[in-house]
Amino acid sequence: MSVPAINTVAWFEVASDDPDAAQRFYGDLFGWRFETDEDSAAGGMDYRIVSYPGDGQARGGFSGTGGQRPGHAVFTVLVADVAGTCAKAESLGGTVVSKVVGNAHGPDFAYVHDTSGNLFQIFAEVGS
Repeated sequence: MSVPAINTVAWFEVASDDPDAAQRFYGDLFGWRFETDEDSAAGGMDYRIVSYPGDGQARGGFSGTGGQRPGHAVFTVLVADVAGTCAKAESLGGTVVSKVVGNAHGPDFAYVHDTSGNLFQIFAEVGS
């Protein structure tokens, strides 16, 4: 299994207020496989890991929003330091939408708007 390099697109996420329907759509369309992320479930979050036919490595995830945040599809960049990257994004004119650092159920991550208002996500590997 290859490890993504720092500062590269390493993941994608699709969020929906109807994750079962979204899972059926993408599964039927592309043949993607899904399994519940047990760590996220333990933290009360509906998160499903995506893998592709013929490739055992997870490449993305689906998140149930529970109507608490808008649906979205974003790319995710692996970074060395979420808090530091958020600070740099803000210094460059971006906006941190939400940030979770010190998460007991998964990696540190943040959603960020670029200077055009486009949403993307950053994360750091657990233990990095």
